[in-house]
Amino acid sequence: MVAALRSGWVAPVGPDLEAFEREVAHRVGTQGAVAVTSGTAALHLALLGLGAGPGDVVLVPTLTFVATANAVRYTGARPVFVDCDPLTGNLDVGLLTEALGQLSARGERIAAVIPVDMFGSCVDYTTLLPFCAEAGVPVVEDAAEALGAYHNGRPAGSFGHVGAFSFNGNKIMTTSGGGMLVSDDLTLLAHARHLATQAREPTLHYEHHEIGYNYRLSNLLAALGRAQLMRLDGMITRRRALRDRYAKLFAPVPGVELIGGEDTGSNCWLTCLRVEAARSGWEATDLAAHLAARDIETRPVWKPMHRQPVYAEAESVLTGAADTLFAQGLTLPSGSGLTERQIEFVLAAIDEFLSARVEAAVA
Repeated sequence: MVAALRSGWVAPVGPDLEAFEREVAHRVGTQGAVAVTSGTAALHLALLGLGAGPGDVVLVPTLTFVATANAVRYTGARPVFVDCDPLTGNLDVGLLTEALGQLSARGERIAAVIPVDMFGSCVDYTTLLPFCAEAGVPVVEDAAEALGAYHNGRPAGSFGHVGAFSFNGNKIMTTSGGGMLVSDDLTLLAHARHLATQAREPTLHYEHHEIGYNYRLSNLLAALGRAQLMRLDGMITRRRALRDRYAKLFAPVPGVELIGGEDTGSNCWLTCLRVEAARSGWEATDLAAHLAARDIETRPVWKPMHRQPVYAEAESVLTGAADTLFAQGLTLPSGSGLTERQIEFVLAAIDEFLSARVEAAVA
């Protein structure tokens, strides 16, 4: 970053920006990449590149952050929400195929499917991709949370026609704010890069033939991203070690399991619990309150999109799985920057909570 500052390349152009794109594309295994201001911008450009617009529908998991659905609305298309796999929180592929069939039978134009790699674990692309290919529907992989993750040895972000990453401050690596579009479709990427720079034509004066966007990442933040990318594997290792310690702590507790905890290809971005109160004798909110009293922050998992007031009228294909995960889920401290002292403090607080529940049950 210091070198980038001293070079004078601080705007959305420069050698670090170009190098960051090359390095991410190489890491993911795609032909190219375009660095932008956010993961949301990457999703927006991906959908525009696939021609999504008014009158179209895009299939979106209901269990996701709102940016996934908002990017669809930016194009004028409308999202149709699909429920999740109750074990992983990822898109329910079987339910998706049903939704594709129902929409096709109605004559809807399906512009894309956007699977989301939840909490750093990839969707079951081995099953998903053939179904989408057969239906003739392109896939936009929302890998915002999953950089460094794998599915069957293949990197997250490489599965769709286009993939999108986020480098927001809460992600496994960050540029403070930022994102990346990755693809083997170099024509789509070139147009995305054009749109991201206000669609300025290559003339001496300012000329514009299309509506563009101020979406290009700065060279300065790209330099930060390059430094973070060099540390990515180490950060994943630390997060996985923490997840393993959580797993060991909760293993003997009935009714409690880690969401997607069996996925060895996950980058372990977030470690999330699912608590079945009928078996455990306590709610996820009980543990959250106990930890909050000790200044340890936890959060519920994403509130499903079909429960969000802004999308209350949207069409949804549901099983109730996302509602259950929202009611039973809890996200634990997961950062790779946690010190050993902080980790031990969190684990001790959880152990204190569990021990008190055992004692109460015996009494």
